[in-house]
Amino acid sequence: MQVRRIHRRDLNRTWEFLKRVFRSVNRQTVEYQRPRTKTRFLESYEEEGIEQLLFEIKEDGAAVIVGYAECAYEVLGSDNWINERYFENRDMRPLFVEEIAIHPDYQGRGIGSFVIEQLEHLARVHGCTHLVLEVAQNNRNALQFYRARSFSQLDAAIFLAKKVISEPELLPPRLLGSRPSPTPDEPASAPPEPSAPAGPEPAGPEPAGPSTEAAAKPARGRRTTPRRRTKPTAKG
Repeated sequence: MQVRRIHRRDLNRTWEFLKRVFRSVNRQTVEYQRPRTKTRFLESYEEEGIEQLLFEIKEDGAAVIVGYAECAYEVLGSDNWINERYFENRDMRPLFVEEIAIHPDYQGRGIGSFVIEQLEHLARVHGCTHLVLEVAQNNRNALQFYRARSFSQLDAAIFLAKKVISEPELLPPRLLGSRPSPTPDEPASAPPEPSAPAGPEPAGPEPAGPSTEAAAKPARGRRTTPRRRTKPTAKG
């Protein structure tokens, strides 16, 4: 078994290898294992500061991928949840192990141990003090593997869920209340406003308005109360 850095010509078959390794794992975990999409996997190849390693054996003269490892020397990406200050406050310079994948048909044959040894070697060469990786809590085989190699838990991140009683999104029908009776100071309904005439008014001489003095005060001896107007009769 040999290890080497990935080349561009390896990308497609490495992606197929990763899909095969994580197909069953992704069906059983809340959080998808990385890489989530092929596009993101291809972008990782172009990023600086990321190591992508292939572990291969020879079978019938052809190279077969039996292991893959991806690591980074610093926190990358704007959507990363890792808190860098956690490590700075503890004088830790971690090598972040983004992915370790072992071929299902070759597990238990020392490939995983060789991958860890290679990552520890990279950490020492680059001045890193720790290997840091993430494992799903229900991945018991992986937890047992890492704990047997002196890995310890740094922090606790557990997905919690609570069942909610199902209810319709919209509320049920509701009876309409009775109409309130009007108050004594308030009419039951406002009288309709008179409508404007449909056509234009006939033109004619405008009546002369009262003089300023007459408008200011009533004439002497005139009644100040308005007279009752009679309804005009129609002419035949």
